[in-house]
Amino acid sequence: MTARSLRSGEEADEFDVEEALALVKEDNGAAHRAPAPPPQASGSASQRDAHHKATPWTEARATAARAARAVTRSARRAPVSVRLEDALGLTLAAPLDALTDLPSFNTSAMDGWAVAGPGPWAVRDEGVLAGHAEPAPLTDGEAARIATGARIPPDTTAVLRSEHGQTDEKGRLHATREVVHGQDIRPRGQECRSGDQLLPPGALVTPAVLGLAAAAGYDTLAAVPRPRVEVLVLGDELLTEGAPRDGLIRDALGPMLPPWLRALGAEVTAVRRLGDSAAALRKAVTGSAADVIVTTGGTAAGPVDHVHPVLDRIGAELLVDGVKVRPGHPMLLARTKENQHLVGLPGNPLAAVSGLLTLAEPLLRTLAARPAPEPYTLPLRDEAHGHPYDTRLVPVVLRGDSAVPLHYNGPAMLRGIAAADALAVVPPGGARPGQEAELLDLPWASAGIGVCFT
Repeated sequence: MTARSLRSGEEADEFDVEEALALVKEDNGAAHRAPAPPPQASGSASQRDAHHKATPWTEARATAARAARAVTRSARRAPVSVRLEDALGLTLAAPLDALTDLPSFNTSAMDGWAVAGPGPWAVRDEGVLAGHAEPAPLTDGEAARIATGARIPPDTTAVLRSEHGQTDEKGRLHATREVVHGQDIRPRGQECRSGDQLLPPGALVTPAVLGLAAAAGYDTLAAVPRPRVEVLVLGDELLTEGAPRDGLIRDALGPMLPPWLRALGAEVTAVRRLGDSAAALRKAVTGSAADVIVTTGGTAAGPVDHVHPVLDRIGAELLVDGVKVRPGHPMLLARTKENQHLVGLPGNPLAAVSGLLTLAEPLLRTLAARPAPEPYTLPLRDEAHGHPYDTRLVPVVLRGDSAVPLHYNGPAMLRGIAAADALAVVPPGGARPGQEAELLDLPWASAGIGVCFT
C-alpha cells in the first residue's frame, strides 16, 4: 500500500499510520514519537525536508508582523470609543489633545497662605479651599489661608508655605524665609494650553495616560480595537480537573493561554476544547469570526494531527510552516481568510510558549498597534546549551547585570518558565558563560503594560 501524505487533506483514518509515526516531530505534544534513525543518518528524508522548509526564527517573527500589517492596511479597522476605565493597554487611535488649559486656573501648589505685597500680613478669617469658587481679591498686606489645589485669589503675590510662616501675638503673619514673587503658584496653562497635543496616535494607554486623559477632560478615548482571539484546545488526552490518571494528563494550556494572550493585547472571545477531531476543528475554524485563531497541538504529522489537513482543505495559505527554534519547531502561521490568521502552537507547554513569543506576540502586537519592545541583551552567567542548527529559547532569571539559565526547560516542562523573568535567545551551538544573549521579557516580569492582564 502506498503511503499518503499527511498534509493532503484526507481524514485521519485514511492515513498510513506507519508513515505518520515516522513523521512526528520532537516538540509536538502528541504522545507518539518517531523511531530513531539509523546511526549513520542525520534523520529520515522527510525529517530533513521538513527542517529544510522551516523558517529561521527571526524571519518567522518578521513574517508574523508583516501579516498583521497587511491586515491593518486592507481592513482599515475603525477606531473604537472606549471609556477610560476600559482603555488600559489599548493604543491611541487619535492624538490626545488637551480639552482645557492645565491647570485650568491659577492654583496653589502648597498648603500655606496666599499673600499680597510685602509682609507682615493681616490674615483673613476665611480661608480658601480646593473645589470652591474664585475667592475675593487680596489687598496689599493681606493674607488668606489656602489649601493645595485651591484657586489663587486675584492679586496674590505668592504662596507662603505653612512651614515658612508664623503668626505673632497680634495674629499677623511673618515669613521665616524670603518670599519670591509667584512662588508655589501653578499658573493657568503651565502644563498645557487647550488644543495642545499631549500624546500622538500610537501611544500605549498606561495608568499614567489614563490620569493625563482624565485631567485633560476626557471621559472616553479613541483607541485601536483589541484583536479578537479564539483558542481551540486539541487533544483527547486532556483533563480539565483533578490529577492525571489512566494515561490522561491535565490541560495546562487552557488555563495559561487566555491571560497570556490578554497580556499581549488580545480580547479572548472563547476557549473551546475540541479533542482530536478533524471535523470539529474544520467547523470551528471556518465558523470563527475572530481575528486570530490559536490552536494547541496537532501541528506535526502524526495520525491525529489534523491542523495541516484542515488548513489544506479550507484553502488556507501557510505563511510559516515550522520554525528553526527549540522548543516549538512545528509551530505554524496561516492566513485562513482575508483578515483572519491562525497560529498553530505545539501541544507541549514550553513549546507552546515558544510559539506564543515567536508568532502570536508580533502578530497581536502589530494588530493592536502596540509599540515593539526595545531589544536588549545581557551576558549569561552560566553556559546555555544550544541546538546544533536551530535557535533555542531558554528560561532565565535576571540577577544583577546577568541572566541565569534555568533548569527544567524541556518542551513539556513549565517549571522553569514559571520561575523565569525572560527567555534567552540562544544561537545554534549554544552560548558560553559571559556571552551576550538577546532577552524576551515575559509580560508579568517586564515594566510593560502586560502585567495588568487587561
